[in-house]
Amino acid sequence: MTTRVKPWRGVMVATALPLREDLSVDFDAYAEHCRWLVAGGCDGVVPNGSLGEYQTLTPEERAQVVETAVAAIGGDRVMPGIAAYGAAEARRWAEQARDAGCQAVMLLPPNAYRADERIVVEHYREVAKAGVPVVAYNNPYDTKVDLTPELLARLHAEGLIVAVKEFTGDVRRAYEIAELAPDLDLLVGSDDVLLELALAGAVGWVAGYPNALPESSVALYKAALAGDLTTALPLYRALHPLLRWDSKTVFVQAIKLSMDLAGRKGGPCRPPRLPLVAEEEALVRAATEKALAEGLR
Repeated sequence: MTTRVKPWRGVMVATALPLREDLSVDFDAYAEHCRWLVAGGCDGVVPNGSLGEYQTLTPEERAQVVETAVAAIGGDRVMPGIAAYGAAEARRWAEQARDAGCQAVMLLPPNAYRADERIVVEHYREVAKAGVPVVAYNNPYDTKVDLTPELLARLHAEGLIVAVKEFTGDVRRAYEIAELAPDLDLLVGSDDVLLELALAGAVGWVAGYPNALPESSVALYKAALAGDLTTALPLYRALHPLLRWDSKTVFVQAIKLSMDLAGRKGGPCRPPRLPLVAEEEALVRAATEKALAEGLR
């Protein structure tokens, strides 16, 4: 196994989880998907995030997802989501990831309780005891807890986090974070602000749409990080009709449909998610088919 110095950097794909028609997990397809993403230029995967439908998995399935990814591409390329209702459970998932060989994990604040700053800090402090680097995930839309730049700076100053996946879409936060915690790594959290956050100093992308189009997504990321707007802007404009679905409520269904159209195995979703309504499916289908026809891969 190789060792990546900072395994949370680069294009880390928040992986969709292939399901069979009976809604059982296709672990063989998932292992192949992880290998395909790395072969397409992605740096690694983030299993058991929302895109991986972790909330609907049994504990046994959730552990096996991590183990499958590690066996497929190596632990230094796997950064599991360890979100849970409480810090004790999240710490157990961090320990499971650590013991499986992972070298970083990604953690939401308490996601079923509108926690104040004192509680958030204690949540991250408890999980940090597992001894594996923690990437914070700021998604106040779903958790109702906002990891503000000031709070992130406090968490980083206490040695509790090494990076943040920033999902608010507010590019201004990148500059505040850099001022308050200059050594805290900023990771793009929503696909449709990739270019803006890359230009603002992001050093990684926890990405959704590379599940369907890894090579073009990686090319966009590299050009954006290099400030090569001649290359990045046309790619960004071509991909943006798809990238914006990453910030919508039906992002899992949309990305899985694009995967199916691109020849991957996305498959159905587990409840409570239902298939896209006809209008949504038509939009995703048209955008995906257009991207594929233009040679995006």
